[in-house]
Amino acid sequence: MPYNGIKTKEAVDQMRTTYPSDITREQFSLIDFELLTVTKSTRPRKVDLYDVFCAILYRKREGCRWRSLPHDFPKWQLCYYYYDLWRQADEGAESVFDRVLRMLVESERVINGRDQQTTMIIVDSKSIKNTDTAEEKGFDAGKKNIGRKASHWG
Repeated sequence: MPYNGIKTKEAVDQMRTTYPSDITREQFSLIDFELLTVTKSTRPRKVDLYDVFCAILYRKREGCRWRSLPHDFPKWQLCYYYYDLWRQADEGAESVFDRVLRMLVESERVINGRDQQTTMIIVDSKSIKNTDTAEEKGFDAGKKNIGRKASHWG
């Protein structure tokens, strides 16, 4: 059975390399309706939104530039177009991208026998800004150098 007028799903899946950031087709079936309803569909899509979504997840995980996406994903311009479309949110509302990520996390938590919502969160910070109410600055005796930190090679 043709998929999007080009190839079958199985042929497309066999052509593309799998990456650790990919989700399964079953997971994508939970969120595809949300992604499809963002725009009106006036003509058949030539690209599989599963591949576009996996490309976006790849970029989010690896922290690479859009132009650095592997070539087995759809063109980076198309991936960026959908990412920009899905991350837009109305005032005070959740974006479609945030909503589908939350749906994926919640479904995975239920599958693992956990509560759908998290009950605790841990916040970590490397440094805490000093407030105006602090009376005096601290002193670090370990810092012996004053001024430039150049070592002198006698």
